[in-house]
Amino acid sequence: MDRTVDLLARQMSDTYQGLRVRLRDLSDDEFFWEPTPDCWTVYREPSGRWTYHYEIPDPVPSPLTTIGWRVVHLALCKVIYHDWAFGPARLRFDEIENPHDVATSIAMLEVGHRSLTQDIEAMIDDDLSLPVRTNWGDRWPAWRIFWEMTAHDAQHGAEIGALRDLYRVSGSGSRMSDR
Repeated sequence: MDRTVDLLARQMSDTYQGLRVRLRDLSDDEFFWEPTPDCWTVYREPSGRWTYHYEIPDPVPSPLTTIGWRVVHLALCKVIYHDWAFGPARLRFDEIENPHDVATSIAMLEVGHRSLTQDIEAMIDDDLSLPVRTNWGDRWPAWRIFWEMTAHDAQHGAEIGALRDLYRVSGSGSRMSDR
């Protein structure tokens, strides 16, 4: 691996490992917990299909999202970014089968991260500037896909950690007398 590819791959891996630590022992109760009314979350449509709230453009202010929303969002983005930038460019957010609990979300998250890891490991530094597709029609330099997914893991991982702390200390996850 070339030096720049190696640095980017290490940062992506380290940030992802931090996210995975924050997801350790996540329960479905935490996954679906709504800390405020009107949270965006993961839900089943009347048709039976699982989905999650999303609007383009984001409403201002954006609603608070559940831990489940964040994990599903991370998993879907990894899989779809990989598919469009380095794969056949077929997956769409409105057609993909959405994960709907901790187990299915983490399984998809792992698949997406493994795919992106394989993508970057196959590159040399010169490949990082090559244009790749995005699912919304833009072309980005390849490095930006990995950069965005690393930033995504850092941002949502920190938010998940904070929400899990809030879940724990609010009494939702345990009784005050249990501590």
